[in-house]
Amino acid sequence: MNAQTQNFLEVRDVKTHFPVHQGLIFQKQVGAVRAVDGITLSMRQGEVLGLVGESGCGKSTLGRTIMQIIPPTFGSVMINGQVVSKLSAGDLKRARREFQMIFQDPYASLNPRMTVFDTLAEPLLFHGLATKSEVTEKVSELMREVGLAPRFMKKYPHEFSGGQRQRIAIARALALQPKLIIADEPVSALDVSIQSQILNLLVDLTKRRNLTMIFISHDLGVVKHISDRVAVMYLGKIVELAETKALFAHPRHPYTRALLSAVPLPDPDKEKARTRILLEGDPPSPMNPPQGCRFHPRCSYMKDACKASEPELESAAPGHEVACLRHQEI
Repeated sequence: MNAQTQNFLEVRDVKTHFPVHQGLIFQKQVGAVRAVDGITLSMRQGEVLGLVGESGCGKSTLGRTIMQIIPPTFGSVMINGQVVSKLSAGDLKRARREFQMIFQDPYASLNPRMTVFDTLAEPLLFHGLATKSEVTEKVSELMREVGLAPRFMKKYPHEFSGGQRQRIAIARALALQPKLIIADEPVSALDVSIQSQILNLLVDLTKRRNLTMIFISHDLGVVKHISDRVAVMYLGKIVELAETKALFAHPRHPYTRALLSAVPLPDPDKEKARTRILLEGDPPSPMNPPQGCRFHPRCSYMKDACKASEPELESAAPGHEVACLRHQEI
């Protein structure tokens, strides 16, 4: 495996801060929301990375930063050897063929005034992937690939169910034959019975097309089903990163342990016997994160050293990284 394949996506010390201003006429910056505050990770081509954490931890902002929907405040994003965070507007538009996004709410992300045909034909025609004589067949192929009958291509989004709309959104993301997909909680707005269908579709597509995917979710059960590796985020930072089996079998960060304890077990006897880890308090404000380890105000393993220095991701086992000063004791 060559270096390019090993490092298809490179995120280097990315920070995405949103300035907070005060005053109506003479505004001045009084702070910043540190939504993403120094994240470094890499992905191989064809890999699926699950990105999990509580609401507000910055996982969706990281996805949008990688997509360049939100430009990073600091750091760089490299996709397939190209530093996309430094491209001009024109070059970025052309580069977007390589990476696409699936949003959480398909009804909000689809234009209600455009039919399915228009929605899928527009990117094909714009990027020259189909002529006017070919586009109908190309749209039909896309619809069949995501499990929709081509005869519905003249219908509008409101005429479909939530699961069908998400299939349309997936088809739109696949239209340009991208190599990277950012899926931002693509099943959280769907019924449980439909969730499994969409998940199985995404698993099948990633294997068939050799797609690299970042799957963002707050549901660890869903992430376990689809991901090769899992990154756990807390207050703008990754606190644990490991292969899926290793993370679920041997979680090393107290926050990861708390998240996993909330995942329901299918065996009712085991579910009844186990003890859940309940975190005290709410996550601190991303405008004013605590000194030292950001998790220490809610951590039952906290010692004075945790308040003094902020831990960096370090290797706890082969392929298993954790940002915790006490992970060996835990």
